[in-house]
Amino acid sequence: MYKVEAIVREEKYEDIKDALRDIEIHGITVYQVMGCGVQKGYESIVRGTKVDINMLPKIKFEIVVSSREWADKTIEALSKAAFTGNVGDGKIFVYEILDAVRISTGQRGPEAIF
Repeated sequence: MYKVEAIVREEKYEDIKDALRDIEIHGITVYQVMGCGVQKGYESIVRGTKVDINMLPKIKFEIVVSSREWADKTIEALSKAAFTGNVGDGKIFVYEILDAVRISTGQRGPEAIF
């Protein structure tokens, strides 16, 4: 099993959600997060004072899939849907999952995530 995490632009939320649905990924967790990276943020004027804003709002998707094949499909869908070609499009991280347990039934492993 694999966990795929993607941290992306907020405005790409609907595109990514649709892309995941198109490849029949229905189990997702989504967070509103803040972060900084190569994009470096921007300058703003607050009450007449220049302020550097380097923590930008992002959306974090977490998806657990049963195999490397599904992880690759998920990565491809995320990459296409999140792409703008500009700095700040985001990052995708992949982790191997040792086990999963469905609390309501006690199922373990890949059966627990479907």
